[in-house]
Amino acid sequence: MFSYETFIRFGCFFGILAIMAIWEWWAPRRPLSVSKASRWFANLGMVLIDTLALRLLLPLSAVAMAPLVEARGWGLLNTLSLPLWVEITLGVIVLDLIIYLQHAMFHAIPTFWRLHMVHHTDLDFDVTTALRFHPIEILLSMGIKMGSIAALGISAPAVLIFEVLLNGVAMFNHSNVRLPLAIDRVLRLVVVTPEMHRVHHSVVRKENDSNFGFNLPWWDRLLGTYRGQPEAGHLGMIIGLRPFRDPRRLTLPRLLILPFRH
Repeated sequence: MFSYETFIRFGCFFGILAIMAIWEWWAPRRPLSVSKASRWFANLGMVLIDTLALRLLLPLSAVAMAPLVEARGWGLLNTLSLPLWVEITLGVIVLDLIIYLQHAMFHAIPTFWRLHMVHHTDLDFDVTTALRFHPIEILLSMGIKMGSIAALGISAPAVLIFEVLLNGVAMFNHSNVRLPLAIDRVLRLVVVTPEMHRVHHSVVRKENDSNFGFNLPWWDRLLGTYRGQPEAGHLGMIIGLRPFRDPRRLTLPRLLILPFRH
């Protein structure tokens, strides 16, 4: 199965991107405030640069590293005799907790925030916002992920499932789609929904520093960072960061140098 890792990941990526883009067109939650064409060019251009940076600068992907870890007997899970389904489930859940903690850290530490704020400068909130990450942040995130795989001995099937879930659910919960409130109330008990994650992209600082989860909503509830709704409501809230309101200063080249500017 893992010889088809690239096919699986890219197939899921483009499939979910297309589904969410159609859903946004058919049932948008909020009106867009700036040019969609310019935003999509910047956001899709960023994910292309991120992909190239990973391929060129890292010799292994996270999925490719997992068999190496298993062969050398590294990590906690490789010292335990667990059923495969338990090992995969634990691996996916633990990786999700690590990504939650990483996300909170990138908000809390100023040096990391300079990188992560590129994601938050998007003036609208749609499926491509999920792809808007500075390449240095992507490389750091992959380093954290690979270190966690080595330390914990997470298996290749668990890593592949997690990677596909992370990309797919992130595009879902960044989407500008309208969900019935009754469905959202139930769904957000098991997965981060657009209504939940949109709060995290508010210009209001206490809302911006909440709802850090990407896949599972439990960590925010357990660790006290959950916020149910924005104070201004989903139609009244402002998306982005207060110092960055001019779309002309948020083009792809400017986003790449943004962390290094005063």
